[in-house]
Amino acid sequence: MRDDLHDHEEAAAGPVPEVWTGRATNRAQWPLAAIGGAFLALGIQLAVNSPWDSGLAPLLMAVIGCMAAGLLIIFGTLAFVHVHVTVDSDAVEVRCGHVGLPRRRIPLENVVGASFAPRVTPHDWGGWGCRWRPEKGTAVVVRRGEGLVVRLGDGRIFTVTVDDAEDAVKVISDRLRSMAARRATQA
Repeated sequence: MRDDLHDHEEAAAGPVPEVWTGRATNRAQWPLAAIGGAFLALGIQLAVNSPWDSGLAPLLMAVIGCMAAGLLIIFGTLAFVHVHVTVDSDAVEVRCGHVGLPRRRIPLENVVGASFAPRVTPHDWGGWGCRWRPEKGTAVVVRRGEGLVVRLGDGRIFTVTVDDAEDAVKVISDRLRSMAARRATQA
C-alpha cells in the first residue's frame, strides 16, 4: 500500500522537466558593492588630485590600497549577489554572479543522493559565498533560506541556497532512478 501511495504522489507531481533551473538572489550585497565603489572612487580621486606633499611612495600606497580594496569588495560581493542552478540529464551546475564564476559542475554519475534543506543560513556556514566546513562539506550560500544538498559518491556533500530546492531534489532523484534502471537493464 505504501508503494501505491508513493506512485500516486509521483503521478500527482506531474512530469519531471528535461532541464530544471533555479535561482537565489541576495540584494543585501548591493550596498556592500557600493562601499567597494566608494573605495575605488577614493583611489581614483587621490590619484588625480594628489593633495599629498609627503612624497610619491605614500601616495602610491594610498591609491593602490584604496583601488585594490575597492575592486576586491566589488568583485567579492557581486560574485555572490545571485546563484543560478541547472539540473539536466548529465549534471548539476552552479554558477554564481553575473559572470557565472565561480562555477561548479557535478556530473550526475558522481551523485548518490539529494535532499532538501529547509533552512540554510550564512551563520551556519561562516558567511556568504563559497564555504567549506569539515563536518558539512562545501556550500554556495547567497542568502538564508531553503537549499539543495547533494551527496556525492566519494562521501563529500555540496549545499547551495536556491529557490524551489524541493523541485530540484525531485528532478535529481528522478534522474538517479533513471540512471539506475538503465544500468540494471544493461547488466
